[in-house]
Amino acid sequence: MAGILAALVAAGPSASWPDHLVEACRRATGVTGVGLALVDHTGVSGVVAATPGVGRELEDLQFSLGEGPCTEASRSGRPVMCPDLADDGGTRWPAFARGAGRAGVSAAFTFPLQVGAIALGVLDLYRTETGPLRGPYLTEAVAHADAAVAVLLHLQGRDDEAGATGLADLADRRAVVHQAAGMVAVQLDVDVADALRALRAHAWAHDRAIGDVAGDVVARRLRFHDSGNGTAGGAGVRHPGPGPGGEPA
Repeated sequence: MAGILAALVAAGPSASWPDHLVEACRRATGVTGVGLALVDHTGVSGVVAATPGVGRELEDLQFSLGEGPCTEASRSGRPVMCPDLADDGGTRWPAFARGAGRAGVSAAFTFPLQVGAIALGVLDLYRTETGPLRGPYLTEAVAHADAAVAVLLHLQGRDDEAGATGLADLADRRAVVHQAAGMVAVQLDVDVADALRALRAHAWAHDRAIGDVAGDVVARRLRFHDSGNGTAGGAGVRHPGPGPGGEPA
């Protein structure tokens, strides 16, 4: 781990370390994509960094769905190794497995990032080929996960502007999602957990990032309403027309 951290320090300002770390992990483990995310009791609460392409796409997918290996790893505190998503993943995380398959991802390996019993985040590795993560590749994945813990703790503990910008922006995006969930809870007369599920379902059904859907809700461009079956799961959505002065109704 020391060598990884030394390389990150040499790469530039600490705000750039997460991006350098996921790319270094991708190269060292031979996988297709890598993502680093923060977690809370609902699962992924925000993506800190991801390699372009598959890494970014699959991290956004887990955040939007609220299911996948990252949620399981964060709740159990143990690594989740899925060498064949089409087989094992389809039972455990059906929506995520379908989305991963469409992205060409066949295997996923997630490492929880913890300090004692406190969950900080997860390091996700995605690969287009099936099969386990073995030998030196597994050793490298564990070393990068340990380094990721140090990076997150460092960034969260920094009070200078350069070190805090990335996580501050991430916190702002998380806040929008939670604000939108509160608004949807009122619109549907459900609790916030069900409202968050409705947001995720809408984002998934319309192939949008949940942050974008949440932004529309907060800006009152998008309103959820009961479809008539009395359940949040069947909630419909109305795009209100402009009200007085051109503002959404």
